[in-house]
Amino acid sequence: MTMNPSDSPAHADSAADGAFPFVLSAPAPGVPVAEYLPGTRPLIRERLRDNGAVLLRGFDIGGVDGFEDVVRAVSGEPLTYAERSSPRSTIKGKVYTSTDYPPAEEIFLHNENSYQADWPLTLFFHCVQAPDTLGATPLADTRRVLAGIDPAVREEFAARGWMVVRNFTEGFGVPWQQAFNTDDPSEVVAYCARNGVEAEWTAGGLRTRARRKAVHRHPVTGEPVWFNHTAFFHVTTLGEDVCGALREMCPDEDLPTNTYYGDGKVIPDELVAHLRDCYRAEQRRFDWQLDDVLLIDNMLAAHAREPFTGPRRIAVAMAEPFSAVQNSDTLV
Repeated sequence: MTMNPSDSPAHADSAADGAFPFVLSAPAPGVPVAEYLPGTRPLIRERLRDNGAVLLRGFDIGGVDGFEDVVRAVSGEPLTYAERSSPRSTIKGKVYTSTDYPPAEEIFLHNENSYQADWPLTLFFHCVQAPDTLGATPLADTRRVLAGIDPAVREEFAARGWMVVRNFTEGFGVPWQQAFNTDDPSEVVAYCARNGVEAEWTAGGLRTRARRKAVHRHPVTGEPVWFNHTAFFHVTTLGEDVCGALREMCPDEDLPTNTYYGDGKVIPDELVAHLRDCYRAEQRRFDWQLDDVLLIDNMLAAHAREPFTGPRRIAVAMAEPFSAVQNSDTLV
């Protein structure tokens, strides 16, 4: 589904019901976003919690520095990207590139850092250069994803949780030094101990296991959401050819990443396929335009990346840290 943004904030506001993302267009082309945000921040915050995502369109953002100022104006100080699962480059300060995967590859729907003990509540994306074709950042409402999952499956995950196993092996995925922002194994072990991650040094490198909740309650709205990396990290989401090749090369426990029930038992491949279908049923998209800024409530909306052609450049920042450990009453 392709969304056609409205031409004015007032028009966008009147069409709030069902707008995903909710669009706020500049009152005139090229209005500096810094002039617009102070009076509009309450509306942006409201729509983030109601709609799950807000798109600012038609503004002069002011480059990377202006983008960081948007983050600070809406959500406070941007966060450092920790416990990485995908390659990114730092553009400046705490502004990063979107995932540095080849243009032909799709990145499946997911919620940022939902495999960690804490995560950002708000994500920011800035279109520095739009692709020639495709390259959207599709969204899926996690409230609706949860509602679409078979009730028996929902109950199973609510009771058992889920677990991600990551093997940091040379030649596969992100090196542990990059994932944990350190070259010191003792710092990795200490980080894991603080964040509910089991760390094991093996002959091949580092293996980590993390058990997490699959269903959470949003800390502001109180709504239940499907918030986890179960489908994203499962080996079958890589695609039939890649999945088959990896499973021929090594047993499942040695895969770069794979997911299980929280007790370590295998999740059937067909059940993960059902989860992917539920995400895709709720997927919505729009085409990027130069200087677009997309704000996402990270617990209410999953995001993805389409394959693309041409020089696509999307800057990313995160803000508003939330700790599941410190807020255990928000977990289902």
